[in-house]
Amino acid sequence: MSLHADTYRPTYHDLALTTSLGDATVHYVEAGNAWKPTVLLLHVFPSSSNQFRDLIPLISDSYHVLAPDLPAFDLTKVTSDFVYTFDNLTTIIATWLLALNITRYAVYIFDYGAPNGDAYDSGFGYPFWRPIMALWNESNPNSEADRDTLRSFYLQIGGTNYQYTTNVPGEDQMLINPVAAQIDYHLNLEGTENQNRQLDLFYDYRNNLPFYLKVHEYFRTSQVPLLAARGKGDPAFIPSGAEDFKKDLPNPQIYLLDAGHFALETKRWEIARLMKEFLKTVHF
Repeated sequence: MSLHADTYRPTYHDLALTTSLGDATVHYVEAGNAWKPTVLLLHVFPSSSNQFRDLIPLISDSYHVLAPDLPAFDLTKVTSDFVYTFDNLTTIIATWLLALNITRYAVYIFDYGAPNGDAYDSGFGYPFWRPIMALWNESNPNSEADRDTLRSFYLQIGGTNYQYTTNVPGEDQMLINPVAAQIDYHLNLEGTENQNRQLDLFYDYRNNLPFYLKVHEYFRTSQVPLLAARGKGDPAFIPSGAEDFKKDLPNPQIYLLDAGHFALETKRWEIARLMKEFLKTVHF
């Protein structure tokens, strides 16, 4: 294989960091020529950089691609006293980007990759979110009973498979690699320590909602180019949330694909094409 072709091949790295929150080691995937524009891929719950295993080869011919594991997922390591909040996840990833001297990038955000990426209340699939929101009850917050409810399904292999398969058309079900859900479950959800990390993040998600108005203001003032390509059958983040980007941005490109939560499993070729076309139109 030629050297030119080798630059497209994903490589795997572990970068040790000293952060304001203590030592950390961020595991990440890198592909593409480092001199090309960087595309940063931030994964969803309950996955990891493994979510992008099939997308990366489709875009790394044109872009330098980076995909980290967030703390609490797969191979990224933090100290035993790390507090699992989204602010702290942001601190770790921001320190990692600074260490890599990455200051300009296009970012793929969704779900845990950017809680404010779905910054409209209308985007929540409330049947899915209701048990999580029960943790936020001010009269009895973060109760063990509510945490146990979430353990019993959301943090089990059945709940993981639910996110991969729900509302995916029958003809596309065979495109879903069943190993992906197994990896997510065994590395990120199985066992008391993993579950406590995830439950702490579920509880902290409540703190993202007050920032939604700031995100709306950022959209209005920056007029940042935006592509939304997502599964219209996603039970967690429903189509109206994507449509509401139009409230604050004049020309968002919105594509609702016939897919579920993990749209890349069945529509990665279409998403890769849309990404490349979009980034070309915004001269990135």
